[in-house]
Amino acid sequence: MRLVVVSAGLSVPSSTRLLADRLAAATAGRVPGAVDLRVVELRDLAVEIAHNFTNGFPGRALSAAIDDVTSADGLIVVTPVFSASYSGLFKSFFDVLDKDALAGKPVLIAATGGTGRHSLVLEHALRPLFAYLRAVVVPTGVYAASEDWGAEGLAERVERAAGELASLMAALSGPSPSGSPASAQVPAATSAPARAASEAAVPAQGVSVRGDGFQVVPFAEQLAALRV
Repeated sequence: MRLVVVSAGLSVPSSTRLLADRLAAATAGRVPGAVDLRVVELRDLAVEIAHNFTNGFPGRALSAAIDDVTSADGLIVVTPVFSASYSGLFKSFFDVLDKDALAGKPVLIAATGGTGRHSLVLEHALRPLFAYLRAVVVPTGVYAASEDWGAEGLAERVERAAGELASLMAALSGPSPSGSPASAQVPAATSAPARAASEAAVPAQGVSVRGDGFQVVPFAEQLAALRV
């Protein structure tokens, strides 16, 4: 599976890149099988991103980065906090992606800042952004303030978030509970009314039907359906 890290750190060395590397290592250690790990440093793409806005065409390096992100089985995105939100470079990169590029893709969000008072940037800025892009954001986001490095708590948050991303990547890339690929659909030749009647009469494997006829679909199947 391919795991892609997008880091918007500007300095060298960068605490943003350091957090990204920790999250990537923790996730790769939990993903079953071989992992193709790739890192996109937005600092190196700043000029090409700006040119893409003015001429509508990505340069060679930006095009390669876009291909990596859109073909990933899972994403780790990390930004420094500027003016209580994500950086302009971070937002600009995701603005040049196709609007459907991240639909159904597992994403782990993370950020770094000078103070813990900006920790809610994960919830009021990053999570809404990727929800709008229809990505599947893992429940645990990771924020690292200056005082968090070497302190208790950061390592645990990194491990928890990495485990959630690895589980989601495995769930969305594997077969459905019925044993058929997640992308399997009702044949196109079947009419819409017939499909509706069939689906209503016979619940799919793993789907339970309550007494009132309401179907309860397992969460894993709902996630797999996003990749269809």
